[in-house]
This record gives sequence, C-alpha cells and structure tokens, in this order.
Amino acid sequence: MAESRHALFRQFSKSDWFGFLKGVEKEGLRVDRNGFIAQTPHPEALGSTLTHPRITTDYSEALLELITPVCDSTDSLLESLRDIHRFVQQNLGDEVFWAASMPCELDGDESIPIAEYGSSNIGYLKHVYRQGLAVRYGRIMQSIAGAHYNLSLPDAFWEKWQQALDNRQSIKDFKSDQYFWLIRNFRRRSWLLMLLFGASPVLDESFVAGVQHDLSRFDPRTLYGQNATSLRMGDLGYHNNAQASLNICFNELSTYTQTLDRAIHTTWPPYEEIGTRRGDRFIQINTSVLQIENEYYSAVRPKRTTEREEKPIQALEARGVEYIEVRCLDLDPFSPVGVNREQIDFLDLFLLDCLLSDSPRIGDAECERLDDNYKDVVSRGRDADLTLCCGGERANVMTLASDILDRLAPLAEQLDGWSGDGRYARALESQRRSLAEGVPSRRVLDAMRSSGLGHRDWVMDISRRHQQTLREESLAPDVLASFEDMSRVSLSEQADIEAADTVPFERFLAHYLRS
Repeated sequence: MAESRHALFRQFSKSDWFGFLKGVEKEGLRVDRNGFIAQTPHPEALGSTLTHPRITTDYSEALLELITPVCDSTDSLLESLRDIHRFVQQNLGDEVFWAASMPCELDGDESIPIAEYGSSNIGYLKHVYRQGLAVRYGRIMQSIAGAHYNLSLPDAFWEKWQQALDNRQSIKDFKSDQYFWLIRNFRRRSWLLMLLFGASPVLDESFVAGVQHDLSRFDPRTLYGQNATSLRMGDLGYHNNAQASLNICFNELSTYTQTLDRAIHTTWPPYEEIGTRRGDRFIQINTSVLQIENEYYSAVRPKRTTEREEKPIQALEARGVEYIEVRCLDLDPFSPVGVNREQIDFLDLFLLDCLLSDSPRIGDAECERLDDNYKDVVSRGRDADLTLCCGGERANVMTLASDILDRLAPLAEQLDGWSGDGRYARALESQRRSLAEGVPSRRVLDAMRSSGLGHRDWVMDISRRHQQTLREESLAPDVLASFEDMSRVSLSEQADIEAADTVPFERFLAHYLRS
C-alpha cells in the first residue's frame, strides 16, 4: 500500500519546506456620519478603481475593496493590509469604513450606487456587469462585504511534492490537479470555517424591508438569527435560484471549466425577458445563467491571474490553477483590518491539511450532503444539538469541529518545528478557545447586548474606534509616497485606456462575448 500523503510530508525536512504565499482582498462599505451608505463618488485621492493595484471597488461605488500584494508571511500580509487601511482612512474625510459584513442602514435598491469605472469599454463593461447583478438579484444583496483569502504554494514546493508522489505530469497539470485535490477537501470541511469565523448573525432591519424571513427581533431596528453564524452566507445573503441548478463540478479543472462555460452560454428565460438593454442603455452583458464566471457564488475558487480582457476560464485552461481563493470569510468586526493573525495562520494549516488528506472525487449524493452541512452551520451553527452528516453518520457539530482541530495538531507541530515560533499551535489553541468560550457570531451578539446598542449603532461605534486607531498610526513617509504615487499613476493609466478606445461599446461587447 502506498504511503499516505501525510506520511510523505512528514519525511520533508526544514530545507524542503518553502512556506506559503498569501494575500487578502478585503471589502467594506463607506458610510456617512449617520451610519447610512455613502452617496459620494470614490475619493479621487484613492486613485482609479479601474487600474489601482491596491484599492478598488466591488459592486457599489461605496463598497471599497482593498487588495494586498502576494506576501510570504502572515506578518508581512497583515502589515501590508494595515498600510492600505491607514492610507484609506486618511482619505475618507468624515466618512467611516464600515467594520461588519452585513451593511449599514439602507433605503432600498436605489440607495446603493453602482460602481463606476470611467468611460473606457473595459470600464463600462465592469459597470454593465454590475447593472446585470442589479436586475437579476437586486442591489441589496450586493451591499454585503467579506474577506477573500488567497493561498498558493511556491513552485519549489510543487517540484519537491511531485517528486515525493512520483508523478510524471507536466508541472502545470500537476499543480492544477493538486489544487483541485485541496478544493474537494475544502468543500467537505468548509462548514468548519463558518462555525469558527462566521461573524454576521445580526443585521439592520432595512436590509430585509419587504422580505419574508424567520429572524428574531433584537431591538426596534435590529434583527438576528438565534443560532446563525453568518447571515451573509445564508439565504438572505449570497443566494439565487438560477444558480441553484448549475451543478458546477469541482472535481477537476476540466469539469469545473466545462460546467462554468456551459452556464455562461445557457440562456435563462427570466433574464431573456429582461433583455440586455433599456433604450440605449445596457443593463446586463447577456441573458445567460451567468454573465461571466465571477457571477457564480461559491465558498472557494481556483484562480489564475488574468491578462487584460482575458476571461478567467481562458486563463485557467491556458496556464492552469495558480492559487486558491477562499471566499466565505465574514469580516472580523473586532479587528481594524477585518482579519486577524491566528485566523490567517489557521487557514494556512487548514488548507495544507486539505492537500495532504485523502480526497476522493465527490459524487452527486455527497455533494448534496456537503451543501446541507454548510447551510446548517450557516443558519444554526450555535445550536448545541446540531448534527452534521459525516462519513455516512450524523454527529454533533462541536464534536466534529474538535476532532478536526485535534487532527491538525501533528501538522501544526511539524510546521512549528521548522519555524520555531509556535504560531500554528497558537492558531489551533485560539480556535479551541473559540469553540469553548464563544465563536465570533456569539461574541458579536454578546458585545451588542453588553453595549445596549443595535446593529447600526454598535458597528458605527466600533468602526469609529478602528478609524481613530488607524489614523493615529502614521504611515512611514516612503509608504505614504508610494500610495500617493499609485493613485496618480492609476488615474493616468485610466485616462490612457480611455483615450486609446476607438471601437464602439456594442462592437467591443460582441467581440468579448465571442472570445
């Protein structure tokens, strides 16, 4: 019998281990002094949302997205993310950067301004795509914020790992297969991340105005799920019926790209009824189930950096998987930057174990069970009696969570033995403490009850405190100069792109859809 993958990894020495490569994309709303979604345009001091490498917007003009470079340590990642936050906070005037995943006070769809990216064809395409999200799902759902964690392993590791497995594939195909091996196990265990890091059990009543729900009342303006961990990832958050029938297959790269491509080229009758235009104005890119790949909501994505105007599927098929994007993380409202050190270190450990554990293909029946486990933890993960389906049997959610943490201990010990700093043991202990003393979703509710404040006022208070903390931490002069330069250059690059456009948007879009 072949040695297990864990056994093979245990034979690695310190010189064989090259660490993790990592990055974060962190979203957050700009809000006015009254806790209402900002109606102002993206601050010019933050540069062009089309071309700035570190600061852009997601769905809404008010929904900032901060992007770190690829870092080789948790310390450098958090410092980079903190620097971006410091620069942003210095340029928000009297507006506030909202600290929670569920949004501030809203006043219906029209109160959420759709992001603008200038007059170029590629900029207008990004805007039209967001118009399409509005007509398909409404803008309210798109006002939610989260953190995406990107992780890859260096090429030097993959070469060593391929030798250990005695694999003869091309390095491109080998890496893609291994990343999908990791993804399959991630899907089996992703419920654990919703238990450990779900931090959105509560929302402002304006988010569900006119919508049926089963939430309980916290105060006159605030609703909550009694045992929910993440309303953001539940039926009130990122959810739509058209995508429920997609059956995107994560077993391997070819099945993933084929099923995604089919969704992009399969029309959906309700979207056909909407059409692509209202008068001369484009309101969606096409009438397919998905306008583009990024419309598909999933807790994890295989990713490859794209070239300008290249589609994600094309990049994956041409050059293989480059990194994994974990998309299910709520913002940590207690952290000024939305994530924390022990969380990042735990994710590294968790994802590496997903790579090293046995990972058979996922059939339809298992896929349904995994989806059910995930949904159950999202909606009632703090229910002490909740059971999940694992290995054909049902078991208590807290017992299963503790078992996974215990199973990660030997791997943490191995990595700590190489680094000598004990960070992975601390990350594990932090999660054990969270299970015993209260997961983030419970901590949020406890903090709100203790403060006597509802969602809007509690998040506004903690957001202002984060703002004060970050504004008091002055940026190093060279770092400040670098951010100011990035803003200037990005605005110039956007102007150059706009000046170079000679093709009408309609022809540009037709070519984009054919490619």
